[in-house]
Amino acid sequence: MHAMEEIEIVQYFEGKTIFITGATGFLAKIFLEKILRLQPNVKKLFLLIRPTTERSIEQRLHEEIFSIDLFRVLREEMGGDLRSLLDKVIPIPGDISHDNLGIFDPELRHNMLQEIDIIVNSAATTNFDERYDVALGINALGAMHLENFARKCSKLETLLHVSTAYVHGNGVGLIPERSFRKGDTLDGAKISYLDINTETEIANDRLRELQAQNSTEKEITRAMKDLGIERAMLHGWPNTYVFTKAMGEMVLEKFKEVANLIILRPTIITSTITEPFAGWIEGLRTLDSIFVAYGKGKLKFFVGDPESTLDMVSWST
Repeated sequence: MHAMEEIEIVQYFEGKTIFITGATGFLAKIFLEKILRLQPNVKKLFLLIRPTTERSIEQRLHEEIFSIDLFRVLREEMGGDLRSLLDKVIPIPGDISHDNLGIFDPELRHNMLQEIDIIVNSAATTNFDERYDVALGINALGAMHLENFARKCSKLETLLHVSTAYVHGNGVGLIPERSFRKGDTLDGAKISYLDINTETEIANDRLRELQAQNSTEKEITRAMKDLGIERAMLHGWPNTYVFTKAMGEMVLEKFKEVANLIILRPTIITSTITEPFAGWIEGLRTLDSIFVAYGKGKLKFFVGDPESTLDMVSWST
């Protein structure tokens, strides 16, 4: 990216109110840190955070976001304390898998709908073999709930949805970028039409059936994971993750008629490469477990094509 382009992008966020879902996730934290560090004149940042029985959303904001090493440079610039940002960074209790994104306070929801200029949807479950009901609820129905919410935003300019390059499945050769439309399947699918409502009914029926049989939680989890893989492969996708992420794209495809719609499809995400400093990462992600195992001497070789191009994204933030 040219310096002038970066300046223009940073300037675009001046005075804007941004709503970020999946706020405690890897990508959302990187995006939040960048905005706060480079565009102090952003108006407001709403962060959708799911409360837990152990921690409030305020605790999660401080412990899982502001206190982590990624925000070290920003903390140093601000004298070690980020609490002064709380007038701009506002945690919102909610869950993308619910109607109205789980934001039950009608006054809060109304105010947000009047203020939001930009939505960044990074909420997702990225487990390849996630339970089908869980993956549908977050990756597909979550996108539906988000779209319904976004359509009510009176001044929304842009919706950025984080997807994955692997929605294209296991195709080889040159794969052209194209948007998915409702009903699309991939080459090799055994079913020619994908109906998200039908898939939701199948998942719910299977879950009720397992519960009626008094199955254990472990048995239910295993069966629902198997169902996800089965339904994905039936429609041409290799796993539940990319299958449900493709569904999420289908749900949002027509939103381009309402506002600017950006669907971001990163490949293998690794660490930061330069800013705020090199090498920040959280947990073991994607190929990291292979690198760590090699570095510790536990993995002596890895099967692959030495002539292949490894497509990875290192975030310069």
